[in-house]
Amino acid sequence: MEMIDNLDKLLMEYLVKKAPPLPENIKVFIVKFGPWISLVLGIMLLPLILAAFGLGALLSPVAMMAGVRLGATYMLGILVAAVQMGLQFAAIKGLMNRQIGGWKLAFYGALVGGVYSIVTLQIVSFLIGTGLSLYFLYQVKSYYK
Repeated sequence: MEMIDNLDKLLMEYLVKKAPPLPENIKVFIVKFGPWISLVLGIMLLPLILAAFGLGALLSPVAMMAGVRLGATYMLGILVAAVQMGLQFAAIKGLMNRQIGGWKLAFYGALVGGVYSIVTLQIVSFLIGTGLSLYFLYQVKSYYK
């Protein structure tokens, strides 16, 4: 946990104190409607994740006979997406109630995605996707207690 605390301090320094702040009305919009947007997107993505698990299991033998490898990276990607979705759903109630616990779950979800991007060498995805996610999370962190 000490490593997470140190990361939190570092991100507070760069994403809140040194980064340009979001306008107050945008922060309020994110805090008010972000959990609902997250819920809708999560529900929309759930069938895709379930289909990916099902299609992966169904197509693996066929793909292997065709010489295509649905290897560890594919399965890791599906697993990471499922973990992120789980964290996203778990965070919604806390975010709606403006509890720091909900914010932390959303933060952990962003970190999971960031670690996956680094492990799979998707540097642009890490810089843009994870960077923006963390920026928006830290800009509204003060609203959660």
